[in-house]
Amino acid sequence: MEQLNNILFTHSYFLRFDPKQWAQGQPYAPLGTIYAAALMRQHNYEVSLFDTMFRHSPFEVIDALDEHRPDFFVIYDDGFNYLTKMCLTNMREAAFKMCKLAKQRGCTVIVSSSDSTDRYKEYLQEGADFVIIGEAEQTLLQLVTAIKNGKTDHTDIQGLAYTKETVPFKTFARPVLKDLDSLPLPAWDLVDIEPYRECWLQHKGYFSMNIGTTRGCPFKCNWCAKPIYGNRYNSRSPENVISELKLIKQMFNMDHVWFCDDIFGLKPGWIVEFAKLIEQENIKFRYKLQSRADLLLDEKTVQALAASGCDNVWIGAESGSQKILDAMDKGTNIDQIHTATHLMKKHGIKPSFFIQFGYPGETREDIAQTIKMINALLPFEIGISVSYPLPGTVFYEKVKTDLQQKTNWTDSDEMALMFSNTFSPAYYKQLHKYVHQNYHAHLAKYNLVKLLSNPFKLNTKRMRKAASVLYHAPAMIIEGYKLSQLEKAS
Repeated sequence: MEQLNNILFTHSYFLRFDPKQWAQGQPYAPLGTIYAAALMRQHNYEVSLFDTMFRHSPFEVIDALDEHRPDFFVIYDDGFNYLTKMCLTNMREAAFKMCKLAKQRGCTVIVSSSDSTDRYKEYLQEGADFVIIGEAEQTLLQLVTAIKNGKTDHTDIQGLAYTKETVPFKTFARPVLKDLDSLPLPAWDLVDIEPYRECWLQHKGYFSMNIGTTRGCPFKCNWCAKPIYGNRYNSRSPENVISELKLIKQMFNMDHVWFCDDIFGLKPGWIVEFAKLIEQENIKFRYKLQSRADLLLDEKTVQALAASGCDNVWIGAESGSQKILDAMDKGTNIDQIHTATHLMKKHGIKPSFFIQFGYPGETREDIAQTIKMINALLPFEIGISVSYPLPGTVFYEKVKTDLQQKTNWTDSDEMALMFSNTFSPAYYKQLHKYVHQNYHAHLAKYNLVKLLSNPFKLNTKRMRKAASVLYHAPAMIIEGYKLSQLEKAS
């Protein structure tokens, strides 16, 4: 009897297929993929990884398939990374191609991703034997073990989609995993980390790695899709996270960590305990995370973040208009954004903002309020997008009748507005350019004023930023003029 013990893991994110991200050069290893690989190895399966991150083509998987001759080919996307949640069509087409190539070589093909969860019928048509719906580790283990043992009826396996009697069939949903400490640490040894390190050092001058401490998000922003981990919020213990930090520090000596949770440290007392353990273990690194304005109003929490090495927090500011925040069911207010920003700056943490334009009902006045908020608070960085409808969200249901021709971007820089709104899609594309130039012009002006008010505290970084006003101020005017012309045409 065949052993059916060999699993080749991969994922469908090709950095080269996303020009914006390729230019930025800040890649993170497929964390979700190596979590699954670690669990399967713990249960005595032979596992290997074909990492697509720096590859040129999905056809390169052929060499890995021929080398490893796997029984199971598993496309397991990193559900912790927002880029995979965007379900970019470039990556979907690459996944389809790899499914076909593996199927041609006799593999059982299994797919787990945000996109396949939403579009399981398409993936089954394109060569996948099974699509895992939602959180996938336990489903994968149960499925592979059942196939290995010769079982052909899989209706009792929760969280699964497959073709049954020529028709796509879904089993009952699987409950999310509550005890995250029960999972083995990710199989970091499967990753060739050097290309990641070289890319980071070349583009940023330091090396960053990713760690997940939680799964899920209990908040109800109506544009946010949660196809993998859902609305439940479960957390690893601080001790468990520290063990992984020590491991990757020893293995790779990283400089920096991105805690890639949707919401970091929501559990009461978690951040303070984590900071104590960091101090006890004397682990030296810097980190960034994602949070919400309303979770950063307690000074002790912000102090603990700063003490443990946090130097950058991204918050979903989204809009400077309370009307738009309320329409999004965001659950935060403008005063909280201001308070959290000032508190972080006070303790040496750089606040960064996710900004979203184009939500239904947004007017010119709402846009102006958002720009005014950015100029007043001057975050460390801003990430601007336009509202992006994903299946399973309240927002998607509002606009889905408009999504006739296009439902996903090709890559993360496309910035196409895919539904009818106050202004044209071209306007929002230009708005993105204008707001960036406006932000950098105000940042340059701020540094120029600081420089002139205290010329004895000269430093190269501030001088460079102040001097950039000579570029950004004229560029802001030009981009603003283009924006006004598009506004008139709308």
